[in-house]
Amino acid sequence: MKYMIRFWTVAIFSLGLNVSLAAQELNAQVQVINPGMQTSNPRIFKTLETAVTNFLNNRKWTDQKYAIEERIRCQFIINIKKRNSNSFEASLRISYSRPIFKSDYSSPVLVHKDGKFNFEYVEYERLEFNPNSFTSNLTSVLAYYAYIILGYDQDTYGLKSGSKHFQMAQRIVGNSQDQGFAGWGSFDANRNRYWLVDNLNSPAFDNFRSCLYMYHRQGLDLMHKPAQIATAKKNIKNALTSLKKVNDQRRNSMVLAMWFDAKKNEILNIFSGGASLPLSELKAVLAELDAANSSDYQKMKAG
Repeated sequence: MKYMIRFWTVAIFSLGLNVSLAAQELNAQVQVINPGMQTSNPRIFKTLETAVTNFLNNRKWTDQKYAIEERIRCQFIINIKKRNSNSFEASLRISYSRPIFKSDYSSPVLVHKDGKFNFEYVEYERLEFNPNSFTSNLTSVLAYYAYIILGYDQDTYGLKSGSKHFQMAQRIVGNSQDQGFAGWGSFDANRNRYWLVDNLNSPAFDNFRSCLYMYHRQGLDLMHKPAQIATAKKNIKNALTSLKKVNDQRRNSMVLAMWFDAKKNEILNIFSGGASLPLSELKAVLAELDAANSSDYQKMKAG
């Protein structure tokens, strides 16, 4: 890949030659659910699921080359709450986990629920998207989160490598703000699509984006070697404590709230026993940044 060689790339040999298989970037699992809804055409939910799956997985989102095994695994769950002909009121849950080097473990990086996902969908109609203009709220929201996932993923492998994808997501916000759909405006709410990408593109969040790299590439990816575990944990600790500067500049930010939604349990596991490490500073920072779980962080042990 152009931004860096991802470490799990597998060389495939055929007839004595190296063969590179190019593929789209995403390997998204899509689920459309409609609990308790009565409808005369339940098939439409299945066709919507298929259309969204094809849109996310068959579209080329970047100019980079991904091998099949490099595709980014993620999940989109669309919860339909109300339908009126071709108009749908729904929420969307997005999650993305990153595989850890020489491990069967995937680390949760992004877990988010978007409660303002209203859109129009005509059964069997092709889903279209233009990055330079607004086509539909359905494809704009899906493309927005595709670029958010790509940005997060690349940031975990290379320092601030996801910038152009976050900028694309911000362009989608600009194209969508005046179209009458919730979730795109700065005044709609204090935690929505506007604020998420505003955080990710702001210099005030540089430490968060550096944390993505340090925590995963210089932390979790080193843990397969026993001799590196202490270094890995120290790097993770430094990455987490660096987030205090982010919080000092932007209190109660959306990005940090989402980070701890995804990472709380993993952080507790990393720092519960194992290689000895002083944790008083880390506990204080985590208690400040994720106050709701302060008592859990206090139980972490130095080893």
